[in-house]
Amino acid sequence: MPNLTVAVIGPEGYAGHLGKKGTVSDITFYNQKRDQTTVTYIEPSRYPEKISSLFFAVSMADMALLVVGEINPAFGECVLVLDAAGVKKGVLVLLNYLSPDQVLPLVKGTVVENYTLSPDDHNHLREMFLDGAGQQTDRGRGLKFGSVPVDHHFPVKGVGTVVLGGVAEGTIRVHDELRVFPTTRVAHVRSIQKHDDDVTEAVAGDRVGLALKGVEAGELDRGFVLSNNPSLVVSGILNGRAELVRYWPAPLKEQMVVYLGHWMQFVPAKVAYVNNSGDWRRPEVTFRSEKDLVYPPGASILIFYLEGGKLRVVGRIVPE
Repeated sequence: MPNLTVAVIGPEGYAGHLGKKGTVSDITFYNQKRDQTTVTYIEPSRYPEKISSLFFAVSMADMALLVVGEINPAFGECVLVLDAAGVKKGVLVLLNYLSPDQVLPLVKGTVVENYTLSPDDHNHLREMFLDGAGQQTDRGRGLKFGSVPVDHHFPVKGVGTVVLGGVAEGTIRVHDELRVFPTTRVAHVRSIQKHDDDVTEAVAGDRVGLALKGVEAGELDRGFVLSNNPSLVVSGILNGRAELVRYWPAPLKEQMVVYLGHWMQFVPAKVAYVNNSGDWRRPEVTFRSEKDLVYPPGASILIFYLEGGKLRVVGRIVPE
């Protein structure tokens, strides 16, 4: 059952034309299914008020649907988040008589310049994404480990603790014993569902519901990671060379409070050290976060500044 996850960034409820509404919070899920092929659409339903809403939708996406009805600061911020997150595949839909000549020069040099232009045709988009889902390969099949960042969790009578999330890497199987990062607790996978169907395993790119034994719903939080990957890093200190977005106006300063985003984590942190010598858009920096971050080696961590006015995305860092 191949699945494609699409971040739908545009007018609120646009994804409702493409799939059936599912889980609703600061991110809203819509689901589409044809035979064994599925598409998961995610809308950042609290954006632009909360940039974390946009980040969560983008962080889970295989590709993006960017629907542009107006050229404004939010449009620019969305383009920069997609670029910083490296969402290289996408579709661009223009509304309100906007022309490619008006929009394409503004996205030059970002991942969005390579997105496919499409008419505002819901049937065409549905078929396009279903075809794309059918071409997805099983990216994690055969790997001994897997990781699922938790985006929702709740108790279910007669079932126990249920978590919802996307498989970020590898393969998850029924009866796996998974550590609940960043804690040391271990959860047993009792069952797995994909789009309401019971399955014995799920691979990278799948949207899943996991029934767990050994951990209570109240012990979990969004951003926790269920994994048996021994190489995951758990740390509240990140060192490395940051890359700031081209429009960020000033160098980073020590004691500056930022937010760090990876998978379903969005945590406050302070700039503990910064060396802006040379190119200040590529500073050496140390962040100290209030909570431990969980990430695989080589992961790209996004940096946000919530007091940044019309621009809140700062850049990214790959911790050393």
